[in-house]
Amino acid sequence: MTTFPTAPAVRSTPEGLLWEPSERWVRGRKGEVTVVDSRHPVLVWEPGVPVPLYAFPRAEVREDLLRPARNPPTGTHTGSRIFYDLDVDGELLENAAWTFPAADLADHIAFAWFRRTGRGLDHWYEEEEEIFVHPRDPHKRVDALPSSRHLVVEIDGTVVADTHRPVLLFETGLPTRYYIPREDVRLDLFEPTDHHTACPYKGTAEYWSWRGESDVPANIVWSYPDPLPAVGPVKGLLAFYDEAVDITVDGERQERPVTHFTGALTERPHA
Repeated sequence: MTTFPTAPAVRSTPEGLLWEPSERWVRGRKGEVTVVDSRHPVLVWEPGVPVPLYAFPRAEVREDLLRPARNPPTGTHTGSRIFYDLDVDGELLENAAWTFPAADLADHIAFAWFRRTGRGLDHWYEEEEEIFVHPRDPHKRVDALPSSRHLVVEIDGTVVADTHRPVLLFETGLPTRYYIPREDVRLDLFEPTDHHTACPYKGTAEYWSWRGESDVPANIVWSYPDPLPAVGPVKGLLAFYDEAVDITVDGERQERPVTHFTGALTERPHA
């Protein structure tokens, strides 16, 4: 009889934290200094926060670089009371690390990620692959699938894209995103911006804004010029926030979804 290993069970604490052990080798650096080198990390989900953090056994953290925080933000991170400043080569990073207020996690230390908070450790690795913004959620899936659906994108009645060869990106918890070859997009109707975002599942995106006179959110179009291998089919293709444009798929107009991006899409004033 064949047996299969059981996935680590997600555990909970009375404080409302969810956590589970991870089998990935995780390292975190500040510049060239390795601060975390852990083969026994745990993933922690805080109440109301959709993405996880890593926490690490103290023995796998450079505690000699940690100092009791001078100005701890007591009460953040689900009521944490113990915070640390990080001293690396004379540079002091305030509140870069902390312990969660849970008996199960008392011997573990979590760190801020620079690409997410603007402070903390600036390079993170799972095995030999660099990861960005936050740990990837093992309970979340991202699939990029080439398709032959007929896709039309409109802004205020103007057709800005028309294709029969989109790549559909399915990401747990988000609406389907439609990535379109540049040849099938009226890119002349848009202007590049200096806006960039980073995603732990897809990579770093570049953006374009609408040139027209309508009140359209800025940075409405994006592309991944060098995506992570898992979503390689979207390389160089263009996607639109379907929260703010009209998309028709195989003749059926799609409802504009409401997501956490909806409120972040700010309107751009026009002369």
